[in-house]
Amino acid sequence: MPLTALDVVRDAPVIPVIVLHEVRHAVPLARALVAGGIRMLEITLRTPQALQAMRAIAAEVPQAVVGAGTVRQAADAEAAQRAGARFAVSPGLTPALARACRALALPLLPGVATASEIMAAQDEGLNALKFFPAMQAGGTAMLRAWQGPFADVLFCPTGGVQPDNAPQLLALPNVACVGGSWLAPAAALERGDWAQVTALARAACSLRGLD
Repeated sequence: MPLTALDVVRDAPVIPVIVLHEVRHAVPLARALVAGGIRMLEITLRTPQALQAMRAIAAEVPQAVVGAGTVRQAADAEAAQRAGARFAVSPGLTPALARACRALALPLLPGVATASEIMAAQDEGLNALKFFPAMQAGGTAMLRAWQGPFADVLFCPTGGVQPDNAPQLLALPNVACVGGSWLAPAAALERGDWAQVTALARAACSLRGLD
C-alpha cells in the first residue's frame, strides 16, 4: 500500500525534526531512532548536506521512513524524492506545492496556522496538517478551538514543542503526533552518543496520554 500522510502522523507520538550538518551522522542517527521506536524521520532541507543524508539513510536503514522537511517549492519536493524521501513536510502551503506533491505521489504534511489556511489545505484534499509554529500560534487553546469547525482534520503541532508540553498536545483528539527537534540534540550527534538518542526516542514513544 502507498504511504499516506495519515500513515506518517499516526506512526508514533513524535516526528523528529532533524537538522544535519554532517552526513556521517545520518545513518547512525537513523538507526538509533529506529531502535527507540521512531521510524518517520523528517530531515530538514536547511543544510547543504540534507539530500545526501537522505540518500544514505534510504540506502542503509530500510526500517526508517525518510521524509523531507522545509519543503517550500516543487523543486524541493522533486529533489527530496530523488534522494529517497517518502513524505514531505512544509512550513506552509501553496497550490503549486500541493500540485507538485500530488504529481509525485509524495504525501505532504503542510504547515497551517489559521482557519483560512486549513480550509485552503482541505481544498487541496489535505486533512493531515502540521500546525506551525504551534506554541507561538496558540498551542493547545487554538487546537481546542479548531475541534468544532475542523473535526475531520488531524494535526501535528510543531514549533516550540518539548517533552514537558507534548503530553498536553497529544491528549487532544485532533492531535495525531507532534514534531520536535529534541530527539536529535546537536551535542549528542557530535559526541556520537547514539544510546542517548535511542533513550530519547523510547521516552518520546511513551509521551501520549501522560500529564
